[in-house]
Amino acid sequence: MAERRMTFRHIEAFRAVVATGSMTEASRHLHTSQPQVSRLIAQLETITGLPLFDRSGSRVVPSLDGTRFHAEVERAFVGLTSLEAAAARIRAFGAERLRVAAMPRLAGGLLARAVVRFRAAHPDVVVAIHSGDDDTVNNWVATGFCDAALTMLYGEARDARLDHVETRACVAVLPEDHPLTARAVLGPADLRGVPFVASSLGSALRERTEAVFDAAGVALTITAEAGLGASICTLVSAGLGVSVMNPLAAHEEAKVSPIAIRPFAPALPVRFALLFPPDRARGRLMRAFGACARAVLLEELSRLPDAAHGRPAG
Repeated sequence: MAERRMTFRHIEAFRAVVATGSMTEASRHLHTSQPQVSRLIAQLETITGLPLFDRSGSRVVPSLDGTRFHAEVERAFVGLTSLEAAAARIRAFGAERLRVAAMPRLAGGLLARAVVRFRAAHPDVVVAIHSGDDDTVNNWVATGFCDAALTMLYGEARDARLDHVETRACVAVLPEDHPLTARAVLGPADLRGVPFVASSLGSALRERTEAVFDAAGVALTITAEAGLGASICTLVSAGLGVSVMNPLAAHEEAKVSPIAIRPFAPALPVRFALLFPPDRARGRLMRAFGACARAVLLEELSRLPDAAHGRPAG
């Protein structure tokens, strides 16, 4: 016959009898019968080889060996309680650290708001926000330095997994008093010979903009270059030229800079997306953050005014 092994039911019955001092009370506590509790205690004494209780009528009192064994049982249950607490922390993403990234305008606005919303639901997670230009952000995600990024793509995402959120069309930005503000829509032909503030040489937006103008047979009259949307809008508002940029950044900058926004055609698409490392499984933590970031981004895009609300055709 196989040797009987100690089970959780044995320990549960033992603790209940010690706590109540009665087999009958222990059975009520465990929602079972008194004979079943007696059998479990008898089996436990056989398994341990210890007389665990001194019996006096209906009352049972732990023996010296039973008292020592109970102390060990309680120490084990303290460890079990700590495991339950650890499981609760894991469920709540406790003691986790999340590194997220975006270009400066998105990092200080949309990404920060996504982090606030995420932390409200998961307060034990430490979130670090990093900001850099688009190439730097893509590299951080591709190498795994950052766990996720909120980005705007004018081309392809290299070495990262893309979670597309929405595609919009870039818009033209002009000084508020520029004569071209009289036009409802602007295109390359309207900007022939007009001073133009371009994005940085080698950037995806610069390459796409030049391709659109080249296709229309219009040469850009570049008077200044800048890598950040905020810098472009500052130069535009100062009268150095007009520009083409993503509608979200244009809308944000229009709150603080005297610029006008007009739809631009043909459509120059910009994809708003989340980036994740290419070779890393996306666990519950990243899915939860991705859901928050997606919701915040969609809310912000839905608030864009009509003048900056163009979408690519198709």
